[in-house]
Amino acid sequence: MSPLRDATEAPPQRLVGSRPKGEQVRQVLDELIAELGAGAMLPSERMLAERYGVARMTVRKELDRLVADGAAYRLQGRGTFVAEPPIVYADALKGFSEDIVARGMVPGASVLAQELVTADAALAAALERAPGTPLVRIQRVRTADGDPVALEWSYLPSEDFQGLERARLRDRSLYRLLHERYGVTLGTAGQRVSAVALSAEEAALLDAVEGQPAFLFRRVTRRQSGRVVEYGRSLYRGDRYEIEISQARHPGGPDHGGGA
Repeated sequence: MSPLRDATEAPPQRLVGSRPKGEQVRQVLDELIAELGAGAMLPSERMLAERYGVARMTVRKELDRLVADGAAYRLQGRGTFVAEPPIVYADALKGFSEDIVARGMVPGASVLAQELVTADAALAAALERAPGTPLVRIQRVRTADGDPVALEWSYLPSEDFQGLERARLRDRSLYRLLHERYGVTLGTAGQRVSAVALSAEEAALLDAVEGQPAFLFRRVTRRQSGRVVEYGRSLYRGDRYEIEISQARHPGGPDHGGGA
């Protein structure tokens, strides 16, 4: 994330027009968000309330809206700042590097661990192998334009990927390596997503704050034959990611309309 700085564009001196003042304050803040870069400090509640002659509660409501929408974030005792645009996560089979490149950013990776381990009962079940099976364990910090946005843990059966524990994975796509070196074509992936809070260690690695919300993805990826390729866990900063879900009703299915 860009270094914190004060707003470089002053908001308008006064509100004009007959529209409700709260609506006009919302427009002022939206325009500032659009003009200022990530990390810029927004005007304080007090300054906005005094400048525009509105109640601080009105200003707070609009700042709360920006925070809830992910357009801004608060630092206790410091103020409200413009947030980085979120990265929309939608495709489990599209690797991190491919996804980030598609969004016009430069992907990167810092390898924290790359080693052989043995599968405990839980990992063995996820990979559909016997307990004690040798695995390649890879842990990386993933970056977008140099900013850390995710932690990844990948577990792969070493018998399927000989020498993977020695492969160069810094700033390199794991899925691309699996395809180019081992001939793997991915078929399906199943994922579960949980909302979690970052631990102190996780927050330090992600340049975030302990307790900050995050998304935890647990993923099983398979070849087209159905054989499991990888069990992965990915921890994404909640202020940098949104989850996009697309669904389609099966032909001939019931159509009740309205809510679920």
